[in-house]
Amino acid sequence: MSNWVKDERRVAAAEILGEKPLDAAERAELQRLRRQVGELEKDNAFLVKASAYFAAMQESRPGSI
Repeated sequence: MSNWVKDERRVAAAEILGEKPLDAAERAELQRLRRQVGELEKDNAFLVKASAYFAAMQESRPGSI
């Protein structure tokens, strides 16, 4: 689907809901923020797995608490 069709659908949907549609700069910022959130979620998932791994390693060591 062409970008102009998607843009027109967004504008129409916003008008139906009584909202002001996002301009190009706002859409670009929204896309950037969504990418950043995705990267942070991946980083967080990695850190959870890493901490679980190291906690398991610590528990399996003799003499550990």
